[in-house]
Amino acid sequence: MSVRRLATEQPEGFAFTPENLEWAKAQTKKYPEGRQASAVLPILWRVQEQMGGWLPEPSLRYVADLLGLAYIRVYEIATFYTMFNLAPVGRYYVQVCGTTPCWLRGADAIKATCRKLIGEPGHVTHDGAFSWTEVECLGACVNAPMAQINKDYYEDLTPESLERIIGNLRSGRPVMPGPQDGRQASAPMGGPITLTDPELYRNEAPREAEMANAGAALTDQEAKRPGEAANQREAAVPKPPLGKGRKSRPR
Repeated sequence: MSVRRLATEQPEGFAFTPENLEWAKAQTKKYPEGRQASAVLPILWRVQEQMGGWLPEPSLRYVADLLGLAYIRVYEIATFYTMFNLAPVGRYYVQVCGTTPCWLRGADAIKATCRKLIGEPGHVTHDGAFSWTEVECLGACVNAPMAQINKDYYEDLTPESLERIIGNLRSGRPVMPGPQDGRQASAPMGGPITLTDPELYRNEAPREAEMANAGAALTDQEAKRPGEAANQREAAVPKPPLGKGRKSRPR
């Protein structure tokens, strides 16, 4: 992992809004006394949201004071986790997956489009609207190539569809997250392509007849006889009584 450093230009200070401070204090109460530092990750995440996508250095000291931690402890966390940005980002922060499945499906062309429309990774456009970076797997491999813009996934990308998305965001027009090639979620294009032969289902009763003959559903306590209809209960079998004064043999 490359070295992560704090931005050169920093604000003079940081403080939570009253609402965020109340929220942060509620987070610390979720943990036992003496373990309030366990809330550091969600609180840093809220700091990043308040700052528009990054963690300035004064905010790290603020969080450390809030949780009773040494400053270096919070610095270590912020510089380790790549979900925390240490420099300002655009209002639309584009994270392009470059891991193997996306790379095989054209991630290089997606990154080239970002360079053309936004600039080099980490560069914020002059209007503050866009910045981008390459990240590791975002977990949508079946929809490769893909990118995350703020909190939404945009999948099955092409250079043309990404250019359209960025253009719409820039001009304030609505955009639709998810697959950009018309397919539903991760389903095959054009509908199902396996298990479509009607012969596979020739012994199955039509759904309507199946529901009509099902009868009332049984509860877990109502046993069924193997091979019998589901509405046939099996009678309880009494246990044989032990003879008077007779003890069961140990097994």
